[in-house]
Amino acid sequence: MRRKRWDKDHALGRRAEDLTHRYLQGRGMTVVARNYKTPAGSGELDVVAYEGATLVVVEVKSRSSLEFGPPERNVDFEKEYKLMRGAEDFARRAGVPLTNVRFDIVSVVFTGGKPGIRHFEDVFHPDENTPFPRLV
Repeated sequence: MRRKRWDKDHALGRRAEDLTHRYLQGRGMTVVARNYKTPAGSGELDVVAYEGATLVVVEVKSRSSLEFGPPERNVDFEKEYKLMRGAEDFARRAGVPLTNVRFDIVSVVFTGGKPGIRHFEDVFHPDENTPFPRLV
């Protein structure tokens, strides 16, 4: 049997997702999906969890150092849009109203071999005048 081999960056991201999964569970959240891909292929959700009745979509960002700034700065408008599309699909399938969806970012920086985790809750909201983008 062949083992899957990832490049260095992919392996770092995977390790950050594993740490995030355990971190969220330790905070009492129930992780229900990892690397969820929409059927249309329009996006991927790194981690999806419940905190009570709230469906939490978590974007995991990681870096091996802070040389180029903190990883959470890499979540731009385009990424938010993709997260919203994926969240809409997941919420619809799970029967969760969009008003019960929250977007978090977990930033993991591996410095000196030891990971530092920062959790940013409720980082963005769809504009009141521009609701979640509709799936086509």
